[in-house]
Amino acid sequence: MIVKISKENYNQIVKQAKEEFPLECCGLLAGVKTDDEILIKKVYALTNIDQSSEHFSMDPKEQFAAIKQMRTDGDIVVGNYHSHPYTPSRPSEEDKRLAYDPKALYGILSLKDQEPVLNFFKITANELVEKLELLVI
Repeated sequence: MIVKISKENYNQIVKQAKEEFPLECCGLLAGVKTDDEILIKKVYALTNIDQSSEHFSMDPKEQFAAIKQMRTDGDIVVGNYHSHPYTPSRPSEEDKRLAYDPKALYGILSLKDQEPVLNFFKITANELVEKLELLVI
């Protein structure tokens, strides 16, 4: 499975994470899926209502508005993303426990090092974590 994201959308996620540092940022990803590819067409930056550097909860009103806009645009929710201000770009135990949808894409942007690192994962049954190939286009 390959995940494709435009440089513009990639930069939007990085910018949000840096602006909200040291808190975790979060958001939804809209796009299209095929059997072997997920194309992220739009990034919806949402508010982390937990205001924490260790976990996040998306604002429900903002989620609803984003999904409504996706439907208007003819897109679907392909997944979500959040940042790890101080830890690597891999799912934490909490991330795995809260990954309720095995069809969803889970993006994690790490700001731990000088260069941000973005990875996308499929998480199944709280245990099986598959890192997906990422292509910035």
